[in-house]
Amino acid sequence: MLEKIKSAIIKGRINMTDHADEELANDEILDEDLFHSVLCGEVLEDYMDDKPFPSCLVCGNDLKGRYIHSVWAYSDEHDIAIAITGYIPDPDRWIDHKIRSG
Repeated sequence: MLEKIKSAIIKGRINMTDHADEELANDEILDEDLFHSVLCGEVLEDYMDDKPFPSCLVCGNDLKGRYIHSVWAYSDEHDIAIAITGYIPDPDRWIDHKIRSG
């Protein structure tokens, strides 16, 4: 799924949810930093049972070197990547930005 999401980002076929917009603004993450983090990122978790589309948690670095987590879904029917949320991972909840603590 990540390759399809990356392809959609490159094509500009992106839908940002209101929740994603709010969370990105809260952590002062620009759209281009979010997109960069996905293009160079990796999937940490898959959520294949999510509705209406399966989704995944992606971790990557932005242009400033910060780790960003983002959850993305992809619609095959519409060839569009959907940004569900994005944030700077809390070091109290993540080990090395990749493993959930506790």
